[in-house]
Formats: sequence, structure tokens, C-alpha cells
Amino acid sequence: MRTVALWFPDWPVQAARLDAGDALAEPIAVAAHHRVKACSHAARKVGIRRGMKVRNAQAVAPELTVVEDNPDRDGRMFASLAASFDDVAASVEVLRPGLVVADLAAAGAFHGGEDTALEMLLDAASRRGIDAFVGAADEIATAVIAARASEVVAPGASKDFLAAQPIGVLVAEEALGADAGTVRALGQLGIATLGELAALPPSAVTTRFGANGMRVHRIAAAAPDRRVAPEIAVEDLAVAVTPEDPIERVDAAAFAARALAASLHERLAATGRNCLRLKVVAELGDGTRLERVWRTRDALTESATADRVRWQLDGWLTSSRALGGGEGEGEGGGITSLLLEPLELAAPEPVGKLWAGGASTDTARRVVERVQSQLGIDAVLQPRLVGGRGVAERVAMVPFGEEPGGVEKHAWPGAIPAPLPARLGGGIDHPASRIMLIDASGTPVIVTAEALLSAEPYGLAWGEKRYLVTGWAGPWPVDEGWWTQAEAPAGRVARMQVVGREGGPEGATTGWLLVWSRRSWRVEAVY
Repeated sequence: MRTVALWFPDWPVQAARLDAGDALAEPIAVAAHHRVKACSHAARKVGIRRGMKVRNAQAVAPELTVVEDNPDRDGRMFASLAASFDDVAASVEVLRPGLVVADLAAAGAFHGGEDTALEMLLDAASRRGIDAFVGAADEIATAVIAARASEVVAPGASKDFLAAQPIGVLVAEEALGADAGTVRALGQLGIATLGELAALPPSAVTTRFGANGMRVHRIAAAAPDRRVAPEIAVEDLAVAVTPEDPIERVDAAAFAARALAASLHERLAATGRNCLRLKVVAELGDGTRLERVWRTRDALTESATADRVRWQLDGWLTSSRALGGGEGEGEGGGITSLLLEPLELAAPEPVGKLWAGGASTDTARRVVERVQSQLGIDAVLQPRLVGGRGVAERVAMVPFGEEPGGVEKHAWPGAIPAPLPARLGGGIDHPASRIMLIDASGTPVIVTAEALLSAEPYGLAWGEKRYLVTGWAGPWPVDEGWWTQAEAPAGRVARMQVVGREGGPEGATTGWLLVWSRRSWRVEAVY
């Protein structure tokens, strides 16, 4: 068996660039939970790294373009890109957005050689501003590692290639499924390369690290792997739908995806198994049949299944409109039939305590969904980012698993500049939010009718604590709600950033976002 892997480094950044029409200015970083999830090559050149706090990254590069993480955008863009590989290889499998594998032996035999097939795959992946690396080997895991090194490993040479690879490469790619704690422990024991790991007795590694140890040892030893997208015989659990009218809009596709995912997981639950590999099949109005196989390291949940189906349908519909030039005018028309077929099943992992050390995200998600089914969807809420000028108004509490509607993505004039505070206060009406700001003579500092400070801040009193002001910016007036019938609109405020040091020169430094409202200062958030 020969496998080829195509790796698109920093795919969230590349997807954001594609979605914005190549209009994002370098350097670029994609942020999730106020940390850098992925960054461009230009960002790494100036010192930005994954996992770095966004505010630290902006301090390193003030010109940094920060884009919020959007898995739907990543999946949608990659589903459209992956369609171009079907003209080169028959067996194509998406491991995650940004990484795809294909059967190189079959593609090479059809196109007259592996080198020709590799060139054609790279040509199919070529897009303006998009980087792609290709790797080939006998096993899927080895091909994925080879893609990160842009290497074509000769047949039978996988062990020699892997022997020189650092052990950290196992956790550099999430699709390999290596446990980070196991890899870290092996490194602490002096195992520096995959060759050293492969030289260990398999029984010793399995006894010490269990299934996680067995997984990484098989990768290092280039153990025989499965074929790409094989047709494994499983019982018929496929679900299908034939809409009354062809699906031509993305919102209709999303509705169909969620309904089919629910039906599929009802059947899976009845058999007591999970789906690891899913085939999405769609038929267009002209009879064209489109297929795509998605594989995940962890068992697919109902939400994850719906996401992947939605990404795929969105990509097909987008490609159809691009060929036809308009909504519903694609070359093949709308989607007239949709089928989901599980290709690989597995028994579910035993569920332990929710907050135990080995508890997974899937375990927590299942518990949350169970609570919602018993107490209602509004029983579990999660914060989501929405549009707004202040801090509190940018955060909306929505039911777990849902996204807020009507999120404004355009710029907000007068919005608080990044980085944003890390902790919200109790609200401007909360007693603990009252704060006193004075000048050097002890006179309270206020905001005048011209939206200016009456004096330069010198000291700050918050409860029983006293601070010496070391820096400040603002005020920024905000006049909202004037169109309402209220006599004193609550939106007429001014905000200011203040940094103060408690006690003497060695005291702790704190930053606040203050709000001037109803002739007094209040704490809106703390940095």
C-alpha cells in the first residue's frame, strides 16, 4: 500500500484569508479563547507562536491582524478545496480541515507513475496564497509525518525515515491521535526520537502506558496500517432524505444536515456503537453523484456529524454556484438526494467521572446534553462573542451547542481597543463596582460636558484599597439609546482605561476599564 498526504499548514489562517478574498493584512493570527490558535509565517517571523496570549502577541506586533476562530469557516473552505482532488485520485479521505490522504498506488497506476500523481495532486491544491505540502509513504501515519517534512518516503523505507524524526512530531499533528501526556513522559525518560521509541519492546511500552503507549509505538515502528477509505463491511445503518424541492441554499442544507445527523445517531445509539468514518453522498438535479469520506480520531457526536455534513454541502453548493454564476444556477442544479453512511464503527469508550483526570471533552459534552434533555436547553449556557462597543455587551450567554444570532461582524466605531479585559465586573449598578478617581490635590476627577477629564488622574480608591495611577487612556464617549423614549438613556456613558499600583513602588499593578455614568465612576471590567 502507498499513501499520499496533503497538508495545508496553518489552515485556519489560510481559510480566513480565502474567506476574506485575500484582503487580510500580514501578519495574521487566528485566536480562540484569547490565545493564538494558528498564525501565518509572517507572524512567526516576528516572534508570535501558538498558545501565546493575544495581548502578548499584539504587544510583539501591534500591526497584527487578529481573526476569531471559526471552525465552520475552516470546514466549509476545505470541503470546497477537497473536491478538486476527486479528479486525480478515486480514494480520498479527509482527516480534518487542512489534512487529506489518498491512495497513491491506485492514483499512480492510473496516471502512469507516483511522481505524476503527486504533481497532479499539488496542482489540484494550488490556489492563490495557499500553501500545501505533500508526503508519501507506505502507511497513513508515516505519510502524515512525511507531509510535514515534505518528503516522499521510498517503498519499504518507512522505519529508516521515522528513526530520525523527533518524538515531538507525534503531538504536532492532532490527526495522529497521540496522547500528549504519554509523549511528554517518554521524553522525560530520555526517548528523543521515534527510532529510540521503536527500539523499545512493545510489551514494555504497553504495560507502562497502556493503549496510548501502544498507539505511539505502532506509529514509530511503521506498523501496517489500514487502507485509505476501504469499504469495510458493516451493517446497513445509512440514513437518507429526498427533499421535496432541491436544496439550493446553505440554510436549507444546514437544516437537512442536522435532521439527518439526528436520525443517524438514533440508529447508532440503538446498536451501542459510535461512528469513526462517515461517507456523505449527494445527488444533484442532473444526476451527478458526489461523495466525500470524513474520518475523525474521536467518535463522531451528533453535533460533529451535522457540522461535517453542513461543511460538505456548503462546499458543494458554493462550487455549483461558482460554475453556474448565481444562486441555484449551478451546473448540476440543487441537491435532490442526500445520504449518510457510516463506514467504520467502534464500541464507545467507558465513561468515568466527569471531572476525573482522564475525562474527555466528549464525556463532558454527553453529560451536558443529558442535562439539557432533562431540564431544557436553557439549563446549560455558554458565553459567546457578539458585536458591541463595551466589554459586557460583547458577551452573550447562549444555550450550550448553539450560536448567537444576528452577530455583527463589521467594525464598531468607538469600541474598546484590544486587548480586552480578562474579567468582567458585576455590572455598573453593583455596589462593588463603585470607584473613586482623584487628582493630585484630592479633587474628584469627572468627565466634562465636552467629554474631557476635569484633571489628570493621580490616585484611585476601590473599596478599602488605594492605588497610585501610573497610566490612563480616554475617555471615550458613547451615546447610545438616544432614539428610545427613556428620559435618561442608559447608553450615554464614557469609558476610560486606568492602570494603578497598590501601595508603594513594589505593590501589585492592576488595570481597569472604568465607566462614567450618572456622574460617578464604575468598574466595568478588570485587566
